[in-house]
Parts: sequence; C-alpha cells; structure tokens
Amino acid sequence: MKTSDFYFDLPEELIAQYPLEDRTSSKLLVLDKDSGAIEHKVFRDIIDYFNPGDCLVLNNTKVLPARLIGAKEGSGGKVEFLLLNKKENNQWEVMVKPGKKAKPGARIQFGDGRLMASVNEVMEGGNRLVTFEHEGIFEQVLDELGQMPLPPYITAELEDQDRYQTVYAKHRGSAAAPTAGLHFTDQLLEKIRAKGVEVAYVTLHVGLGTFRPVKVENIDEHDMHAEYYFIEEEEAYKINRTKENSGRVIAVGTTSSRTLESVADQNGKIAAGSGWTDIFIYPGYQFKAVNALITNFHLPESTLIMLVSALASKENIMNAYTTAVKERYRFFSFGDAMFIK
Repeated sequence: MKTSDFYFDLPEELIAQYPLEDRTSSKLLVLDKDSGAIEHKVFRDIIDYFNPGDCLVLNNTKVLPARLIGAKEGSGGKVEFLLLNKKENNQWEVMVKPGKKAKPGARIQFGDGRLMASVNEVMEGGNRLVTFEHEGIFEQVLDELGQMPLPPYITAELEDQDRYQTVYAKHRGSAAAPTAGLHFTDQLLEKIRAKGVEVAYVTLHVGLGTFRPVKVENIDEHDMHAEYYFIEEEEAYKINRTKENSGRVIAVGTTSSRTLESVADQNGKIAAGSGWTDIFIYPGYQFKAVNALITNFHLPESTLIMLVSALASKENIMNAYTTAVKERYRFFSFGDAMFIK
C-alpha cells in the first residue's frame, strides 16, 4: 500500500486556526464503518449514538508548555526550544531552531536567566540533549516561561492556553494535545455518564513523531516514533468489564486507540501497566479492543488517516474526507470531528 493512496486535496482555508467558543458546537460527521453511510450532526449530538453499557475511553495526558524562547549567551541571538523527552538529572531531549546556535557547549538563557540550558550533544536526527539549571521546581518555572507547542499549521496566536488542553487533562508529558478530546466539556461527560456509559481513562504522552510525515512511498517501511503510555488497574477493569458484557469500547482519538491496541490480547482484554509503544496501524490491521472511534480530520498521507482507514476502510474514509471538504468542515487540531461507528 502506498502513501499516495491517502492523499486528498485540502484547501488551506479549511485548516482551523482558532477553537470555537463552545467546545461542543463543532460539526460532527457520523460514518458507518460497514456501509459507509454518512450523517451530518453537531458534536453535542454524539450522546445520541452511545448506548448504556458502552465505555468511552479518553486520553488524560496534559500538554506541557514546552515551547521556550531564549537567547544565546554571549551573542544574544534568538533560540527556540521545544521540549520532547525528559531524561535523568535535569536533562531533556529538545528540538532547536536554529540549530547552528545550539552546538555542544552553547548556553541558552530563558526569562532573563531564570532558566539556563547547556547543550551537551547533538542527537541522531538533529535534536539536542541539554541540561537545565534553575531555582525551585522545574514545572513551575516552565509554567511561567513556556508556551503551548501549537502545531506548525496553526499560525494564529492562542489567547486562552487552556483551549489546547482537554477539560480532563491530568498527567503532564505531552508535546501535543489529544485533539479529539477537545470537543468534550465536563457537562457533556456528565450527561454521557448519566446515560449509563462508562468513562475510562488511559494516558499516552503524545510525541511529535505522531505528526512526522511519512517520507517513504511504501507505508510498510515507515518507522513510528515510540511514545510512553500507562493504564491503571481500575481503568483496565472498566474496559474489560464492558467487553465481557458485550458493550462497545469507543476510543476518543487515535492516541487512545493506539494505547488500547498496544496492550490488548487477541481477545481484546486490556492489561494494566506502562511502557513504550510504536504501534503503526494501517489498513489490514484487525482491531482487538476498539469498536468505534471519535476523531478529528487529519493531514493527507499521515499515519493518522491511515489508522482511521484501518477501522472504516480506505474507501469509506477517503469518501468521508471528500464529503467533509465539500461541506466545508474545519480540519486538524481545532477543527471538526468524526464519529466512526
């Protein structure tokens, strides 16, 4: 199967630059994964498609304010960091722009020296391993100095930083938001629970590798970036009980789906625990745990559109995307939603 099989023409003006004022007011395209039938709704209508005994699975990762703007010590030249992976002893793997200002030995200051970084080495792929120096708790310093790491296709400034967090975000560690969850409010989740739907949480810290373009024509040759996940015993129990009682497991987002499929056995039973996953799901994959999926509209030729095509077939997905473009749906992180049932 070729990467180009997942291309579609997307007008630039359909890329959402701002979140809607009401999280639940986005458009919702409902796709029957078997027949390919399409309905057009509003996101708050999603509750009408849930049945008592279903289980809604949310990724409760929290986005770090991981974008830091600083100055190189000595020259004062502007340097931008994006924190990727926390290592030991105050060390982080970071993406740097421009790289020429961050050679080993360089020192970068942020917030007039409240946070200092020493570049230790250039890692494979061009990222840097740096050591931070600071007074107090690093997370508090980051809260004060850092910015939300919005995707590059969002060029507008985000006034309310919380709009790039889900209302149930809990465990810090993501470089990007699990954006399908941005459509939920506390009130909508309460209504869903009141309908007899179980709500369970998993955690997968989204890395930038999720958005890395597929650069090979044969998708079998693409290497996924590993991401850290954990599932608590109580949450695994909720999901497994749903399966045992013939309820549906409805994943919110590709990150929740990848987490569940990484830990499920052949019968769909979920194992609690933690680890790293680099699972790559594309057509031909047989889902073990996930029955239905709530997701946003993804980039052409991305691993994310390949995942949803594995659940609903490439033909149904590409037709749904063509329809979404025609109906002027909003795409990507702050865009509209799709429910694959």
